[in-house]
Amino acid sequence: MKIAIIGTGNLGYSIALGILSQKNFTLDNLYLTKRNIASLSSLDKLPNVQISTDNKEAIKFSDIIILAVQPNQLSAVLEEIKEEIDTKRHTIISVITGRKINEIEAVIGNKTAIIRSMPNTAISVGQSMTCLSANQNGFENIELAKTIFNSLGKTIYIEEKLMQSATVICASGIAFWMRLIRATAQGAVQLGFHANEAQELAMQTCLGAASLLIESGNHPEQEIDKVTTPSGCTIEGLNEMEHQGLSSSIIKGLVTSFEKINQI
Repeated sequence: MKIAIIGTGNLGYSIALGILSQKNFTLDNLYLTKRNIASLSSLDKLPNVQISTDNKEAIKFSDIIILAVQPNQLSAVLEEIKEEIDTKRHTIISVITGRKINEIEAVIGNKTAIIRSMPNTAISVGQSMTCLSANQNGFENIELAKTIFNSLGKTIYIEEKLMQSATVICASGIAFWMRLIRATAQGAVQLGFHANEAQELAMQTCLGAASLLIESGNHPEQEIDKVTTPSGCTIEGLNEMEHQGLSSSIIKGLVTSFEKINQI
């Protein structure tokens, strides 16, 4: 594969690390571009990696173009590179939050394969939940995108109209889960643990719960049933949390976040 990442900031850098760690495909070259390339110096010595400030040069020597610039830079970057894009050779993957496929098509046309990708910040540790959507030509190359982003977690293909919802569940969702972990840790402190112990307990228990569902394929309630005993402390705590609005407040928060993202 010949890949260019245009705009190698924090997200682009994480994607680059995932690509470089991938053993399921042959990487012929990886071009990384950025205005200030000093922060990319640690990758400069690696085989098949090219660091550059020249977006056009990167595209000339690449087949897959990952757009990772800031949303307000997208139009200018597309205008800069559009003459270098070969509709038969290039696949464009955008990881730019909130920018739709038709916005890219408006500048470069609809004959190029375009894939929209929405990873989350867990991409930096190889645990992103990445949602993908594509135009008609992009769908034919969707397995390329899955290969790349499966090296950074898991992927799912969705209709683009669901991308805003996916942003709330997966991208904003990282913050929501962090708050739940923090609340658990705060409760653990109140119950007698030191702060560092409390956070470790909360983090590992959260990881364990998710791992149980992933490995077993069970519904959450099936795993809850294994923990709750008649008149026990677990069901007592769960019922109190529900009386205080646990599930409804989470659902309301997700809906409120979705309403907000549609206003932006």
